Amino acid sequence: MEYMFTLKYQLADANGDLQALVEQLGEHGCDDALIGAGLPGRIALEFTREADSADAAVRSALEDVRRAVPSATLIEVTPDLVGLTDVAALVGVSRQNMRKLMLAYPDTFPLPVHDGSTSIWHLADVLAWLQARGGYALTAGLVEVARVALEVNVAKEGLRLSGPKPAVQAAAI
Repeated sequence: MEYMFTLKYQLADANGDLQALVEQLGEHGCDDALIGAGLPGRIALEFTREADSADAAVRSALEDVRRAVPSATLIEVTPDLVGLTDVAALVGVSRQNMRKLMLAYPDTFPLPVHDGSTSIWHLADVLAWLQARGGYALTAGLVEVARVALEVNVAKEGLRLSGPKPAVQAAAI
């Protein structure tokens, strides 16, 4: 099955040769990704990867990038954090429809990760909620990839938070 997802990275060398980096990524198995470099020192790889599972697809892509660019730091795996507009586009309904669902089912609609003028959710949570309600054409690949993206992002943040504390931060704790 084909799985679509994006890996976003911070590069150690913001002024490196982008063409050489693209070639290096291709040599290490990332030839199934579109590579974008919008901000200096950052790249995004949009994969369409064939694998037995979303987990295998994402993890093999992470490993391929690590081998190609060991100094790159993973920022995030997407799709994960989304607003109602993002969910609506992925599910094929209007943003207003998603907002109505959120307001009509406040006790069961997933809690946002951030609640404010723009609220964001983990896509996997909203898709699981929609699946339980039924009546939405959700692709198994999207649901799987969203779950894996959430797991990888949470694990990455867990490692970041459990890592060594800077001296100033450690003194404040």
